[in-house]
This record gives sequence, C-alpha cells and structure tokens, in this order.
Amino acid sequence: MAAWHYAQADLTLSHYDARARLVVARRVADSLTPGWRQFGAVWLPLPHLLNAIPAQWDWAFRTGAAAVAISIAALSWGLASLARYLHRSTGSTAAALAAPAVILLNPNVLYLQSTPMSEPLLFGLALVALEAVDRHVQTSAHAAAASWALTALVMTRYEGWLICAALLFGALVATARYRTRLAPELWQRPAAAILLFVVFSRVSTGAWFVSSGFFVPEPELRHQIGNILHHIREGIGDLMPWVLAWTGAAGAMIAIVTTRKLPNRLLPLATAAAILLPFVAFYQGHPYRVRYLIPVVLAAGTLAGIAIGSLPRRWQLLAAAAIVAAVVWMQPPLNGTAPMIVEAQWESPFRIKREAVTESLRRTHDGTPILASMGSLGHYMQEASSAGFRLGDFLHEGNGDLWIEALKDPSRSVRWILIEEQAEGGDMLARRAREDHAFLSSFERVSASGGLALYARRSTR
Repeated sequence: MAAWHYAQADLTLSHYDARARLVVARRVADSLTPGWRQFGAVWLPLPHLLNAIPAQWDWAFRTGAAAVAISIAALSWGLASLARYLHRSTGSTAAALAAPAVILLNPNVLYLQSTPMSEPLLFGLALVALEAVDRHVQTSAHAAAASWALTALVMTRYEGWLICAALLFGALVATARYRTRLAPELWQRPAAAILLFVVFSRVSTGAWFVSSGFFVPEPELRHQIGNILHHIREGIGDLMPWVLAWTGAAGAMIAIVTTRKLPNRLLPLATAAAILLPFVAFYQGHPYRVRYLIPVVLAAGTLAGIAIGSLPRRWQLLAAAAIVAAVVWMQPPLNGTAPMIVEAQWESPFRIKREAVTESLRRTHDGTPILASMGSLGHYMQEASSAGFRLGDFLHEGNGDLWIEALKDPSRSVRWILIEEQAEGGDMLARRAREDHAFLSSFERVSASGGLALYARRSTR
C-alpha cells in the first residue's frame, strides 16, 4: 500500500540514488561495452545482481517497479525473521509483534522500502542473519543458512560488513560461554565474498578498494568530531520519536546486563554497529545525508523488542500497544515531511529543469555516443530513457579504454558532451574543463538548465 501511495505521488524514483541503482543493474547488457565489469566496484553487487534481469525490461527500468518488489520482499522477510527471533529469545508474542511494527511504521523506513534503494535489502538481510546466527548459536545446527545470510549481507551495503563482524563477535562470545563450537563457515563464506569483491574492484577499476573521488569533502564535517556528533544526534532525533529511542536504549542496557545469563543477548546489539559507517564517512568529509542514519531505526526497533520481552508477562501486551500507538501518533507512517522523504526530493527541481536539456538533445542527437560521467549523471541517464535514450548511447567511466581515450581529446571520440556543473561542485568533466581550457575548445554550449549543460562539437565545415 505504501509503495502504491508513493508511486502515485511520483516519489518512487525521486531520489537520485534510486535511479542510479537501476542504471547499474541495466548497464550490464545495455552499454557500449556490455559485460560483468559493468557492475562496477563502488557499490556492492547483490542489489544489482538481483535486479539485472528485470531492469532489462524497459517498463521496469523506467518505473523501478521490479526493484521495489525486491525491496518489499526483503524487508518483509527480515521483519518476519525478527518476529521469530524475539518470540524464541523472549517468549513474548507482544514483543515479536511490536518490534517489526515500530520499524515498518516508521515513515522513513516505509518510504525506503517503496523505492529501488539498497537499504531495504540491507535491513531485511541483517534481521535474517540475526535470527539465523542466533539459531545456530542455540542449536549448533543450521550453520549453512547462517553463513549464506551473512554472505548476502556483506554483499549488499558496507554497513553489512560492520553488522556481520558484530554478529560474528557476539556468536563467538556466546558459543564460548555455551561451550559449543562456532562453525567456521560462518566467517569463511563472508570473508571469501569480501575478498572476491576486492579482487573484482582491482580488475575492473585498477584499485583494490574505491573510497574516494565520488564526493567533494565538506569542511564543516571533515575531521570535526563535535560537528559530526551534533549532526548524528540531530538526525537520529528527527528519524524516530523519543519513545522508540529510549525504549531501544533500555533494550540495549538490558541486553548488556543479561549477557552473563544469556550469552546470545549480544547478538541484537549488532544491528547498532551500522552507525560506525556514517561516522567514518562524515569524518572523511562526506556530505551529510540523513539516509545513512536510518539503520539506527532498525536497531532501536530490535532492541525495543528486547525491552518489551523483559517486562513481567502481564505488562508486555500493554507496553507493546502503548509504544506502537505512541510511535504512530508522534510520527505517522505516511508523514510527507519525514526527513527521508524531504531529502529524497532535494533534487526534484533540478530534474524538472533538466527536461529542457533532454529535449534539446533529443531533437539534435544523431545516434553517436554522448560523453557523460555516470558517477555524477547515472540518475540522469535513467531519466533520459523516457525520451528514448539507451544507456548504450552514453560513453562513461564503465567503458574503460573508450572513456580514457575520450578524456584525452573528446573531439576525436564524441560529438556530444553532458556535464553536471553544479552538484557537488561539478562532476569530473566539469573539473577537467576548469583545469584544462583546451578540453572543450572544439565544443560549443548549446543548452543548460538544472545544473546540466549540453555541449556539441563545432562543425569543421
């Protein structure tokens, strides 16, 4: 219902990363140089692997509907796993129902699961992995299911690396106290997947790990721990009501205090490990994005379930109902002013203005390649599909030697250039043009709007 609501409001693909995710999945086949290298090495591959075939269908690519279905299925699977975990670990039906409810009814989570973004898959797999690892710790069985869940988790988003490490640490502590053995495959498969990704990065980009070059550092955040902590605190306060935050904090304290009696109680704390990634990113100067803090809602909801399940049985149902009601009242599920929804629409005015550039290109394009940076304009390439452009019409970083050759002297390779001149201080082609005045000497600016500029090669006649 939420996915339908946001689709009718034209918000499914309003976030530029939602469109860019579809592009990475589509370009494996729709490219000047199709093939496995098109998966790239900045984003982890599982979301794009799952959507690679559906994205070749023009309707699915333009609407994102198939990718949204994957998001809904992933989060649903994860919330069901959370319910199973809480019912098994606390014996409380109220906790098993309330925790998934406060997560799903959060407007920021509900919006994300209505988009092709990769966060819903992260949330779902994190909860599936939590339940599977706990089941293995308790029974010494089901190791294969737990290891594959962890492997999928580390191949989805980098936060998954932190959550996986925390789950393995908690499992190691628990099995040591239970005097059982942690199956080696629990860490071997995820480690092998990460190693394979690093090798893939080296082969496809020349770097073992791509960690820079896709944002302009913000002085306000870079190495400013005080400012970073202030932004994180404010962001978390905006993302969830204080009722959920404090209930989650109480659950965290209970989990820590009861670890001596229940060693596996360290496991739900692993969901909070994801907060380390935005802290490190902001410390390096990455622009602030409230989206990076939304995994905290997942952690708060999970730990709130621990808190509810630790109450005397006669109070559990009342407490669960009160918390869910308070969360919904303080932050309605379809709240159009929720931070994630507001952030997702930041680029919408520019998208509308770029339509003039698209129309200008559509009228004059002769079918030859268009030089553009996919790192900055991947979302625009998805937009342009509505005007009849294919990803194979664009020459970008994923085209390897063709891209490198075009950067040396674009007039010898292309007739058209698209440059993002505004966002993040301009893309790499904009920076190249500023540093090398000869770069665009053979081109003339024919259209510009919404920060996007179209250049055409001057006629030699």
